[in-house]
Amino acid sequence: MADAILTLSDVAYRWAGRKGFSLSVPDLCVAKCESVLLLGESGSGKSTLLSLICGTIQPDQGRIDIAGTDISALSGGARDKLRAEYIGVIFQQFNLLPFGSVLDNILLPLRFAPARRKRTGDAAAQATQLCTALGLPEGVTQAKATALSVGQQQRVAVARALIGHPPLIIADEPTSALDANSQTAFLDLLFAQTAAHDTSLLMVSHDPRLGDRFDRVIRMDEIAHIERATL
Repeated sequence: MADAILTLSDVAYRWAGRKGFSLSVPDLCVAKCESVLLLGESGSGKSTLLSLICGTIQPDQGRIDIAGTDISALSGGARDKLRAEYIGVIFQQFNLLPFGSVLDNILLPLRFAPARRKRTGDAAAQATQLCTALGLPEGVTQAKATALSVGQQQRVAVARALIGHPPLIIADEPTSALDANSQTAFLDLLFAQTAAHDTSLLMVSHDPRLGDRFDRVIRMDEIAHIERATL
């Protein structure tokens, strides 16, 4: 796909050991500005797939292209730099720095991504704007991240992923601990921000009820094949 931000072609990976398994993904594509929900139960290979896309593990074969660059052909350091420049990640457990302020946490990705930092302009001002857009209280950027409520910490994690407008956001089960009303409010905020900056979104979940919000819904068993090691 000419306008793809993410493409996987004939990707295969095998975890070693007695309890290991192999994952193969013949084809997966996310277009620019597209929102995709990837559904799968626990053990379906979702976490492994995200690790491959983010470049934290290397495929045994195949190509993984981010914005036209095959990350599977890059060195570890080059993959880290590309991930920082092109991908914003919203972790299931938020992964905020406990000793840092809200501002420290939001600006963290820019320390590793000079081009992303450059297009941010006034980084502190953009962080404040994101906090306001995400419904966080005035002055929150100076607060300790761990002093906030769970819902507020989640919004800080979203702001950290969005700072500098990376072209791809990957969200790993970000609504799993939320009730229905909180899920709706969170998705409203996330979609408003990604739409404002023409950002692609790949969100992983086990909840099919979220599907109506996305341009496309994909099931892991439709795109991936798993073989488990025998004892």
